Amino acid sequence: MAATMAAVVGVLAAGCSGVPAKPASPGQPTASAAAGLAVGAQRKALAARYLAIAQAGNKRLEVAFDRLHKEDRNRLAAAHRDLREIAATEQLFDRRLLGIPFPPASERFARFLYWVNEARANMTVAAASSPSLPRLHADERRLTEANKPVEQAVTILRSQLGLPPPATS
Repeated sequence: MAATMAAVVGVLAAGCSGVPAKPASPGQPTASAAAGLAVGAQRKALAARYLAIAQAGNKRLEVAFDRLHKEDRNRLAAAHRDLREIAATEQLFDRRLLGIPFPPASERFARFLYWVNEARANMTVAAASSPSLPRLHADERRLTEANKPVEQAVTILRSQLGLPPPATS
């Protein structure tokens, strides 16, 4: 379906450009349709690369957050370790994200995602040195608020890559 839509868009773009499209041989796509297919294939490849790093990071975050919210909830030193692991996972995702060669429009959102996620990671590092459990729990509420711009950037970037919004936050 996406390949068909890309081919139709390519043909329409060629028709609207004022330049006659080169007739295709039977069974061969026009140059414009081929370009549309190439763009679609590139977008799928970028989406796959993004999903690979996002899924790996989300798995690690799930484990660390589960520990933080369950067995380590009232254990300060263990919670500090969990938060440091969360921050390291966020920073690893960010470095990997910058390694993906997005097209210019998506690159802006990828860089914005990097920026807001790094800010959240820095807050997580700071929370990992909270002197008490009450302070740590207050920091966790601030971290939850810091998720909002990250989630918005993720949703936009995923949309540009042709991916649905994330299933969970």
